[in-house]
Amino acid sequence: MSLEAVKQYFAQYDMEHRIMVLERSTATVEEAAKAHRVDPDQIGKTLAFKLGEQPILIVVAGNAKIDNRKYKSVFAKKAKMLNQNEALEYTGHAIGGVCPFGLSGPIDVYLDITLKKYSEIIPAAGCHNSSIRLSIDELERFSNYKSWVDVCK
Repeated sequence: MSLEAVKQYFAQYDMEHRIMVLERSTATVEEAAKAHRVDPDQIGKTLAFKLGEQPILIVVAGNAKIDNRKYKSVFAKKAKMLNQNEALEYTGHAIGGVCPFGLSGPIDVYLDITLKKYSEIIPAAGCHNSSIRLSIDELERFSNYKSWVDVCK
């Protein structure tokens, strides 16, 4: 269902044909980087957090890790990741396919500056073996991002 939601989302832009569904898993950064033959930082890893009672998504470079001090300075709260069930409930995507596209409801999306290392990023597309290659401009446009942030080490 989740892959279908992402396909429907991109269909409105006539871009669903750009979604790649592979035979092998791309659920982890390492698997995705190997499958796409790219540096792990070119993989757009979508992290799901709870900010108060509201979920948020932050897309970061594949090897990036959240810096709790930076996160708190941007969001004025301690970083609290969604668990597996919450991520599925809020986004409609299971862990390994979480992305800022085809979401089950409105969620604020942020893009971390670690993504700016490459001109193209490959985020997941709704399931454990799907992804889409996007330019930074396309990622901004199609993620409906709220702002760029600097929350990683």
